[in-house]
Amino acid sequence: MNVNQHTPMASPYGQPQPGYGQPTYAPLDGGYPAPYAPYNGPASAYQPGASATRPPDLRTPHPVSAPQPYNQYSPVRWDMQNGPPPMTQAPPSVTAPAVSQPYNQGAMNLSGPHPYPQHYGPPPTMQQVTNQMTGMQIGSGPPTPAGPGYAPHHSSQPPVAPPTQLLPRPPTPKPRLPRSRSDTPPPPYQRPAPPQQYYGAPPPSQQPFNSSGPLPLSRSSPLLPPPLPPPSSPSPPPPTRVLCLHPVKLRPRLQVQVQVGSRSGSAPAFAPGRLLPPPQGSFPPRAPLPSSQAGSFPLPDPLPRSAPLRPVPGPDATSAPLPAQTAPYHAGPPPPRAQMPPTSMAQANHLPPGPQAPQVLQPPRSPGPLQQPPPQPGMPAGYPHNDFTPGDEFSWRVIKENKQTSSYFLSLSFQIQVIEDDKAKCNEPFTTGVRGQAPPLVTTNFQVKDQGNASPRFIRCTAYNMPCTADMAKQSQVPLAAVIKPLATLPPDETPPYLVDHGETGPIRCNRCKAYMCPYMQFIEGGRRFQCGFCSCVTEVPPHYFQHLDHTGKRVDCYDRPELSLGSYEFLATVDYCKNNKLPQPPAFIFLIDVSYNAVKSGMVSIVCQELKTLLDYLPRENPDMDSVVRVGFVTYNKVLHFYNVKGSLAQPQMLVVSDVSDMFVPLLDGFLVNVNDSRLVIESLLDQIPEMFADTRETETVFGPVIQAGLEALKAADCAGKLFVFHTSLPIAEAPGKLKNREDKKLIGTDKEKSLFQPQASFYNSLAKDCVAQGCCVDLFLFPNQYVDVATLGVVPVSTGGSVYKYTYFQAQSDQERFLNDLRRDIQKPVGFDAVMRVRTSTGIRATDFFGSFFMSNTTDVELAGLDCDKAITVEFKHDDKLSEETGALMQCAVLYTSCSGQRRLRIHNMAVNCCSQLADLYRNCETDTIINFFSKYAFRGILNNPTKAVRDTLVNQCAQILACYRKNCASPSSAGQLILPECMKLLPVYLNCVLKSDVLLPGADVSLDDRAYLRQLISCMDVAETHVFFYPRLLPLTKLESGSLPVAVRDSEERLSKGGVYLLETGLHLFLWVGASAQQELLLNIFGTQSFSQIDPATTSLPVLENPFSQRLREIIESFRAQRSRYMKLMVVKQEDRAELIFRHFLVEDKSASGGASYVDFLCHMHKEIRQLLS
Repeated sequence: MNVNQHTPMASPYGQPQPGYGQPTYAPLDGGYPAPYAPYNGPASAYQPGASATRPPDLRTPHPVSAPQPYNQYSPVRWDMQNGPPPMTQAPPSVTAPAVSQPYNQGAMNLSGPHPYPQHYGPPPTMQQVTNQMTGMQIGSGPPTPAGPGYAPHHSSQPPVAPPTQLLPRPPTPKPRLPRSRSDTPPPPYQRPAPPQQYYGAPPPSQQPFNSSGPLPLSRSSPLLPPPLPPPSSPSPPPPTRVLCLHPVKLRPRLQVQVQVGSRSGSAPAFAPGRLLPPPQGSFPPRAPLPSSQAGSFPLPDPLPRSAPLRPVPGPDATSAPLPAQTAPYHAGPPPPRAQMPPTSMAQANHLPPGPQAPQVLQPPRSPGPLQQPPPQPGMPAGYPHNDFTPGDEFSWRVIKENKQTSSYFLSLSFQIQVIEDDKAKCNEPFTTGVRGQAPPLVTTNFQVKDQGNASPRFIRCTAYNMPCTADMAKQSQVPLAAVIKPLATLPPDETPPYLVDHGETGPIRCNRCKAYMCPYMQFIEGGRRFQCGFCSCVTEVPPHYFQHLDHTGKRVDCYDRPELSLGSYEFLATVDYCKNNKLPQPPAFIFLIDVSYNAVKSGMVSIVCQELKTLLDYLPRENPDMDSVVRVGFVTYNKVLHFYNVKGSLAQPQMLVVSDVSDMFVPLLDGFLVNVNDSRLVIESLLDQIPEMFADTRETETVFGPVIQAGLEALKAADCAGKLFVFHTSLPIAEAPGKLKNREDKKLIGTDKEKSLFQPQASFYNSLAKDCVAQGCCVDLFLFPNQYVDVATLGVVPVSTGGSVYKYTYFQAQSDQERFLNDLRRDIQKPVGFDAVMRVRTSTGIRATDFFGSFFMSNTTDVELAGLDCDKAITVEFKHDDKLSEETGALMQCAVLYTSCSGQRRLRIHNMAVNCCSQLADLYRNCETDTIINFFSKYAFRGILNNPTKAVRDTLVNQCAQILACYRKNCASPSSAGQLILPECMKLLPVYLNCVLKSDVLLPGADVSLDDRAYLRQLISCMDVAETHVFFYPRLLPLTKLESGSLPVAVRDSEERLSKGGVYLLETGLHLFLWVGASAQQELLLNIFGTQSFSQIDPATTSLPVLENPFSQRLREIIESFRAQRSRYMKLMVVKQEDRAELIFRHFLVEDKSASGGASYVDFLCHMHKEIRQLLS
């Protein structure tokens, strides 16, 4: 969907963040301020084998002691009851599964007669039901007096009685919280019971139920599982998601059931509808598996049983075809109304029919820690690797009918639920002292305490347990990468990296690998030598750096030196680290303004000149109390270039014109780059005169290459690094080096030649970029196009030099001025380093092999950046070159050498230690999906330069399928082939990957321009994890009720989540949409817009009125806080329901089917499951 159409239809791509906190620096005499002193040390950080810990999973509601009536419309919860249900309740009526169907612990039949043969026994009495509830051993043979066979809850006690005898009920163990990343159980957490909701249906006590139904299975049914074997070896459970996808032909209609379920038979999630038998040839029947915890994931909210099937409105009305193995569907009568769901798996399969009444739910009984499932036919006993026990449980179903999708998602709030759960767990500062500890999600606000590893604001990894061998990494296909943001801005409550000055000798380094001194260095021989943690080389300690060791082998000054106890710090570099062995000059900013007809007519020239008069007081500086040392210069251009002499001694600025653009030179040296305070009056006079001088211009042609050449030559003449701010409007078609032609051809999209559209059409700009990097000349490009300008080519120099591209399509001063000026202000003021070189060193066994971002590389190891600001992130991929050790883990050190805005040469160091593992289970237990998606998106967007987009999409799907298939094959418990099993930490991988596949870069709509795609491709290449997260899965907030100090809980990005009576705020990282429902409450409209009428809302407004009511004030605070979190200013766009602008808004509802053909979330899950099954078969 094109977001760059004419105002106010669209909001073009592009947006800024407030100022940054200034660091406090340590005195250079070796002492450090008081806030640094009380470190308790990273004592645990560097000891081999330290286990990673994570706060407890708080998703699990703690069972309550009082019995509660079961409500079929409220969120399901397990209420504790020791013993049989009250005698006033009748056992529920449930249809038994077919005998011919393999046992599936997560499924149940709720829809009446089944088209498969059934075997039933006589109905038991109520006393028999009571006896059966107290526990009974399953076995073969005739029925006992207790009635048809019942399966007891799992117990840690092995069976001691004959199969047909009643056993005493085992003691009910206390529900266990989910395991954390360590083996130490966290403290319990109790969450209040969720409120009951009826969704317009009568309460359970008034709901009619169908009392008729088939009788339960006899005890001789082959569906009943065999007794559990004696306990074996214990193993901690990695959490798991199970999605049951059973595409079968059932009567004249096709149903697809999707279940994310516990492999525990004791705590099922149930969805109303038919039980779908798995396809033939699937896994053999198996017993209910034990559960390691009591319901660790909130169960879904069942819909009213009487609710009719509703086709999903909007783009998801026609759904993508199902996987190939799915039977074709035919029209048919609606299914009978489902009966009351059973309260446990045992009741689901074995309860007799009878009148239905609200039931008291039985909590799942936790098995003993040593219990394992029985041996399966043709499979080894126990769990694979003895590592996995069942995880959490969740379910939903999708019904395909007449090519319309009626989606009973049953609170499929995976993405929202994961985010909210992580926020609930993060109630303490995150300390970095534990090796291999995964940080909170990027969506969680948390404080970081540096205790030896770099803050996650600087480095995030895809996996915090790295495979020990290359074969293991290749088998899992999990990318091993880190997203590094070297100059990231820290919140005010966190200390910036300390600056360490070692004097003329410079930083202490390893003699062999040149790694810088860090907490991973081991001092030996009484402190006279140190052994490098990266290459194990032993190096002499310089005499001035010597210090004695304490009884633990640590230096006694360990906590007085940042480089020995912190993960991030800075060294003051010596002249040896400077170009040509000369200390650098302060950098310069040069402003190059297009004054062609289009630029003047749009108002851009006047706005830029007026704003620069103010912005020159806010140039970057180290100390906010001192003036900036950055010098400035000014150039205007169209077909020729105009240089200005603004020397302070002049009464008026002087213009010098260079018309020979084929051989660019700077016509003056003295007076071009000046200090702002020395030449303020002359500069202001120039900025006032420029709009007047070119007000009547008729020149439409422009140049671009010579403009950058002019700025580069000026910096060379001044012998300094700097940044060029280029304000450009049109395709450079004038005769000059770097002349371009219009090559936009829609016919090439989708063909093998499409990749050529993303490649620069002239090699001139590649060589120009190389020259800019060598000089330390960074380029920031502000584009104001009304038509095709070839962003793929014009963006080569900004991207290669570490700069940025900002794009304002169809720029209009009235509507776009605020966004442009905010972007310009932040771009000028933000922290930036110049002439930077970054190198990533790793410990023996792995090495950095690939890099993604805005930079230039002249060799395979050094990342060169003419400019590096606080928003730029670089993604680094690692590969094995040897085996890793579980004891020592894997180490990485990112060192960035740069010139600060004060002209000081510095080294910024970031260190990271991760664990290593020899079991795939450990790898899948400690991954971060958001970082994996960041890597995948950059990998794919670079891939389209040399491959067709379809091939790139297929590669992504295949790698994701291989990741999940490897987990299924090697880590998950044996289960039906109809189940899609996801690791706990990757349960959002399919939904996020689908968002990447549907992005405008890989799957554009008909009205998405080539420039937009090239712009997004370049923009995302330097995004950090937080930015790619919100870009691919936008944040959608309902605004019915706002409370101070907290945000409303987000909802899923799906049209069915929108209410006609509501107002919603959508944030994408580049845009802000305020969607207003056609039936929105008058009070809500009055609080937000100051009008009670929906028709009176002006969709062209880009800012909310300032109203004197708490709701309006809070909403404006939320919008400003969102803008402050992003690197680009997000323009607000008001979207009225059923307005034409709603098409743009719907484009960002990423869980629905997109207009460009992208699959909905559920359709993509079906496709992903098909891919995994093909890999497994």
